[in-house]
Amino acid sequence: MPTAHLDWSTKETILARARIVGERLSLKTLDRAELLATNPLIIRAGETGCAVLLRYGVMITFNLSPQEEQAFLAKLQPNIIEPIQSDISEDLLIAFRPDAKERLEGDVLWLKEHSAERLQIVAEALGKSVVLNYYEIEIAGIFEAIKPFTIGIQGKNVQSPKEEDLLSYIGGTLLIQQKMFGIVEVGEKPDPVWDDPTLDRLYLRLEDEYELRERLVILEQKLSLISRTVETSLNLLQRNSSHRVEWYIVILIVIEIVLALYEILTR
Repeated sequence: MPTAHLDWSTKETILARARIVGERLSLKTLDRAELLATNPLIIRAGETGCAVLLRYGVMITFNLSPQEEQAFLAKLQPNIIEPIQSDISEDLLIAFRPDAKERLEGDVLWLKEHSAERLQIVAEALGKSVVLNYYEIEIAGIFEAIKPFTIGIQGKNVQSPKEEDLLSYIGGTLLIQQKMFGIVEVGEKPDPVWDDPTLDRLYLRLEDEYELRERLVILEQKLSLISRTVETSLNLLQRNSSHRVEWYIVILIVIEIVLALYEILTR
């Protein structure tokens, strides 16, 4: 894939920013006139910038001012499925030099050129990191919400959770797992790296810098713990409900026996 036709020759550095904007992005209806590359999609944005759009609801902008970014996001709104209002973002300064050793040096990522493939690799790493950020916060909230369930399992005097709440948490954790492993594919390498070993090294450096695999493992462990906690609470709730039903049946049988004896005695 050729170098993206963007005039960044006068720039010492450009800013790349990743933001999660929705559950998914519908990319089929986008204007292809400004298309620079595909898989993932790169389109022109602003006066001299561009944006990479990832189908799992993340946009990564390159060399856009805050005003240009807001204008681009407004234009993108019809393509956002289930919008997410979030201030979570991941920023990275990028510098270009033909003889550069592609690496992160301080807060700056050095690249040989602004080829479409390199922008895609950077976008994939930033996009996965911002999605992990988003779900790390979501899961922290779930942990706080299910804390009373854990206390209840210990037998302490805590109000029993409702079955529909427990089922909602189970569904929520399953949806997060489906997105992280089935859609975002955090643990998988982006498509461009398979054609160029130098891109593979670049992605591995970014993957290591943002600790993508380590964070994914921790996230998976937390999701597993949430699932076990909620399922245990649900089993206890259903067991208690079953015991109550058994007692209701016993009471009804006793009442029937008492009524039968009363009839016999009063004849």
